[in-house]
Amino acid sequence: MSASTKKTSARRPVQAAPIPSEALLSALPHPVLVIGEGLHIEYVNTAGEDFFQMSTSALCKRKLTDVVAFGSPLIALVEQVQRNETHVNEYGVDLGSYRFDAPKLVDLYGGPVPEAPGRVLIMLRQRSMAQMIERQLTHRGAARSVSALAAVLAHEIKNPLSGIRGAAQLIENERAESDRTLTQLICAEVDRICKLVDRMEIFGDERPLAREPVNIHDVLDHVKQIAANGFARQIKIVEHYDPSLPPVPGSRDKLIQVFLNLVKNAAEAIGEERPDGQITLTTSFRPGVRLSVPGSQARVSLPLEIAVEDNGAGVPTDLMPHLFDPFVTTKPSGTGLGLALVAKIIGDHGGIIECDSRPRQTVFRALMPMADSETAHSGHA
Repeated sequence: MSASTKKTSARRPVQAAPIPSEALLSALPHPVLVIGEGLHIEYVNTAGEDFFQMSTSALCKRKLTDVVAFGSPLIALVEQVQRNETHVNEYGVDLGSYRFDAPKLVDLYGGPVPEAPGRVLIMLRQRSMAQMIERQLTHRGAARSVSALAAVLAHEIKNPLSGIRGAAQLIENERAESDRTLTQLICAEVDRICKLVDRMEIFGDERPLAREPVNIHDVLDHVKQIAANGFARQIKIVEHYDPSLPPVPGSRDKLIQVFLNLVKNAAEAIGEERPDGQITLTTSFRPGVRLSVPGSQARVSLPLEIAVEDNGAGVPTDLMPHLFDPFVTTKPSGTGLGLALVAKIIGDHGGIIECDSRPRQTVFRALMPMADSETAHSGHA
């Protein structure tokens, strides 16, 4: 067909079908509520159901005062919006509810609904990520403090301990059999302190991390094999992996140390007598997670999430803010260095770690960077 006889037709743009407003609200990752007259709850999106751990039908049968704690700032915010018909924002609010094990730190956004006088639209943004970043910076500071302390301990304590042990052994050779129990006790306690100092010396290792692309699923499979054949042989271990997850830049041995520690803690939290004990290992890709670097405008992407979840008793509420601090433990014979070391190693990998806990559901989440083009070419997930 020649150009002169070729027919062309102008394409008319295809107009997309309008998206229902409820579908848009349900797609939001933050809880959204519509509060009507008398503080009745008239609408809750999907994120709101998850936040309050109640269905829409159950929530919409209640008033806001039935869901949040007495005197909650959220009630005052709604009443202020209804009274003044203006937008109100509040930041860093402790929101309590009988549905929560502990208050949640949230930012509140409220405004009138123009088409529906008297109704208020509320959006909540839980500040778990902000808290997580703040805690992680605190963990790194605590790790640096332990690093300095470890260097002092190694020099000032281990050498005298060696002398004490040697003297106890000499005394043991000169004493009767009945007196040797005390000298053996001295030697055993000296050895215990030396092992503690040896563990603390790990915090003083400031050498740059030798990075290579690490398949995190190989790491988790190795950890699972150790656990299933040892300390967690009576516990069911479930995997929910994203098979397309790219590699993590870091040290395979150190990552095994991290997740072996977390899985061992999970097994101990469950105990040996629970027939329904379960540990869940999950990996997922979260492209929207970015960390602001203090002192600069740079933002680091942490899209790889590796989670260890257990259905044990949970972490005591008063312990949560200090969970990754050195010498904090709930175990009678624990040293309190395990999770502090986990936080240090994750930090050395450029990642952050957080914990959410309630009875029968404790989740440790490590957010990690993915290997860049310079390191990924030598390995694959």
